[in-house]
Amino acid sequence: MAEKYEPAVGEDLRLLPWTSETGKPCYLAPGAEDGMISALADATEERQIRDAAGALGEGEALLADPGAGALALRLALTAAVRALRDALRIAHSRGLRLGVCDDG
Repeated sequence: MAEKYEPAVGEDLRLLPWTSETGKPCYLAPGAEDGMISALADATEERQIRDAAGALGEGEALLADPGAGALALRLALTAAVRALRDALRIAHSRGLRLGVCDDG
C-alpha cells in the first residue's frame, strides 16, 4: 500500500519521519529547527538511511545466492520495502523543505 501524504496546512512545516498512532503524517512547525524534536527527526532519518543501506546489502547478497530460500527472499523483500518507504518519505520531506516537491 502506497503511503499518502496529506497536504500540510503551512508550506514551511517539516514532514517528520514517523506517523501518529493513527497513521497520519506528523509535522514540525517552523522555528523549531534547532529543537529536540528536530534533532530526533534528524537522528531517525540517519538511522533509516543506514537501515536502507543494510537492507540493500542483504538483498544483493541473497540475490547472488542461487540457493537462497523463499523465506529468506521474502524477509529481505520485506526489509527492502520498509527501507524504500522510509527513504521516499525522507526524500519527500527534504524536497518539500527545499521547495522542489509538492504534496501532489
